[in-house]
Amino acid sequence: MESIRIIDIVGTAAFSIAGASAAMEKKLDVFGVFIIAFITALGGGTLRDVLVGEVPIRWLSDLSSGVIVLLSTIATIFFKTVIKDYHNILLFFDSIGLGFFTVVGIQTGISLDLHPVGCIALGTITACFGGVIRDISLSNIPLIFEKEIYATTSIFGGLVFFLLMKMGAPKMLFEVTCLVSIVVFRLLAVKFHWQLPTIWKSEKL
Repeated sequence: MESIRIIDIVGTAAFSIAGASAAMEKKLDVFGVFIIAFITALGGGTLRDVLVGEVPIRWLSDLSSGVIVLLSTIATIFFKTVIKDYHNILLFFDSIGLGFFTVVGIQTGISLDLHPVGCIALGTITACFGGVIRDISLSNIPLIFEKEIYATTSIFGGLVFFLLMKMGAPKMLFEVTCLVSIVVFRLLAVKFHWQLPTIWKSEKL
């Protein structure tokens, strides 16, 4: 199995778990949990495919992605009694999905001979916009629009990807380094509350 296929599978599973956790945190019914998991895992990839003109959309022609979402969501629901904090589970698996799907998006751009900037844009869209749709569906402000370091990690990972590629590193090395740097950067940003500058001053009571 090609490395990019494995990365896609892991990313899909991670985002499915993140989506299901977000839905359960909101106490949605079973159908709602599956829908949120589905759009979290496949929303970014769907937008990517539309932008590059890939028809039919990948998950329509390859049902394996839907099966991965289904199984991952069932597993999350099954273990709901042992999950103490849905929010932490969401953040953890969302970070993993962010790294893996950035690589998938970048590789899609490379296969289309896009400029590195376009490839990084596709990687960021693939990784982030499922979460945007998820947050909007749950009446939350999407993380990408807040001061949290979120999409920035995808861009950073993309720069690492092309820097290592330019240096002639093996394909497996720059793929793994890219996704690991994104996951670690995002988790550290959450742990230490790293944030982007804001133009708004906090109001004093």
